[in-house]
This record gives sequence, structure tokens and C-alpha cells, in this order.
Amino acid sequence: MLLNKRISIFDFLKILKFDLLFIGGYSILVGYMDQYGFLAKISIPIAITGVFGTAVALLLGFRTNQAYERWWEARIIWGAIVNDSRTLVRQCVSFFEREDEEVYQRMVKEMTDRQVVWCYALGESLRKMPFSPKVKEYKESRKLESFNIPNTLLSQHSETLLGAKENGMVNDFQQVQIDSTIARLCDSMGKCERIKNTVFPKAHSLLIHLIIYVFATMLPFGLDDKNVAVEIAITFVIPIILVAIEKTSILMQDPFENQPMDTPVTDLATTIEINLKQMIGNEDIPIKEKPSKYYIL
Repeated sequence: MLLNKRISIFDFLKILKFDLLFIGGYSILVGYMDQYGFLAKISIPIAITGVFGTAVALLLGFRTNQAYERWWEARIIWGAIVNDSRTLVRQCVSFFEREDEEVYQRMVKEMTDRQVVWCYALGESLRKMPFSPKVKEYKESRKLESFNIPNTLLSQHSETLLGAKENGMVNDFQQVQIDSTIARLCDSMGKCERIKNTVFPKAHSLLIHLIIYVFATMLPFGLDDKNVAVEIAITFVIPIILVAIEKTSILMQDPFENQPMDTPVTDLATTIEINLKQMIGNEDIPIKEKPSKYYIL
């Protein structure tokens, strides 16, 4: 995930390296051949090249818009998770009966710890990463062997709430309120899984890439400039800009792949942990360090 405001230009160039080499080599070769070789007699009207340029622009606009919508939806969902996590713990603190202080503190801490682990487990499950030590320790101590750990943790939330209702710690109205918050968390989890499991159509990417290369192939034969350096520069820069836009949309379209433009789920889970532990007066609060440079976690 991106942890500071700048994306390293070198990391972005690594993504474009094959396109840079191919288009750069093509531009130099065709530029010289078009000026001094047998390709000098070939001329393609710039209007035809412009048709392909317009098609690329329309397709890239659609692609970038759809990719941004997926990325932004993921960020909105995790914003809702932050809010609902705070709401859940606040409801537990406010609603649970304090007649037995020891039982009250134990149940509030149980709900809080489980919600913290749920946030980390959800993010790591979406990225298909091995669970962090925090999640592993919780999983092993409770002997959780479920395929979907986040879903199991929400079920345990409901079981704890049912036990609180049976023991008279919450009334019917309070139970409904807390259960509604748990349901919203489940809904957010389902939305994240929908984004993760819905693959952007590969054929659309291949079509855009093909048209960009057709456009790059035709471009030098429609230029009237007699300066070979200018022709090479134009043939190189314009297609590379189009490819860069396409690559950016590809990075944005999958917000749970542990890439630079990911939704920062680990960072958000740490924020949730800090907030929730502060709400219950827990002194074991993690320190959220601000990175000095670009990282992917």
C-alpha cells in the first residue's frame, strides 16, 4: 500500500520498461527509415491516424474512470469499516450492564480485541497474504480453523451479543442496535470480496493495448516534419503517455493486491486498533510511525 504522498518514478518506470524499450527502439528505427530509407515513400494521412488516436482516448477515458471507481469504492468501504468499528465498541461500552464490573470489562475487551483482529484479518485475506503475528496468535489461542476467518469472527461477535442478552447485560433494543452494526460490518466485508473477486475484463485491456500500438505504428508516417530527431521524439512520447495512462488504470483497478495504489488496509487497521483501545482505556496502544520514504506493505 502507499504510505506517503509520492509514488517513486523509478518504480513506475519499472512497470513501463518493456514498453519503453519497444516503442523507443521502434521510434528510432522507423524515424531513420522514414527519413533516409525505403519507408520515406510511405505516407498515411494524419486524419486516419487521428481516428485511432480518438478511439484510444475514448477507451482510455472509460478504462481509467472504471478503475478509479473501483479504487474509490474500496476506500469508501474501508472508511465505513473504520466508522462501524468505532460504533461497535462505543455501543458495547455504553450498552453493556455494569452490575458486575469484572464481567463488563471482560466482555468489552473481548469485543474490542476481536474487532481489531477482524480488521487485520480482513485486509490480509483480501490481499491473500499470510496472517500477521497478531492474527495468528489470536487464531491459535481460540483454535479457529475456519476457511473465512473474518466471517467467523463476526459470528463470534453475534454469539457474544446473544450471551450478553441472555445474561441481562443488554435489552432487546440494545441488542438490535449492536446487531445492526455487526450486519453493516458483514456487508462491508461482502463488498470488499466482490471487488476482489470481480476481475476487470482482460479483453478490454488487450484491445486498448493493440490500438495504442497500431496508433504508434501509423504515427510516424503521417508526420510532415523533416527533422528526424523531432519525428523520433513525437513517435516515442505520445504512445508512451498513452501506455502510462493505461498502466495507471491497471494499478488502480485492483485495490487489494498489495500494490502502490492499494487501499491502505493495514494502515487503516492500525488506526482502528489505536482508536478502539483508547476508547476502552487500554494502555497497550501501538505506535503509528510515519514513514520517511515510499514503502509497499
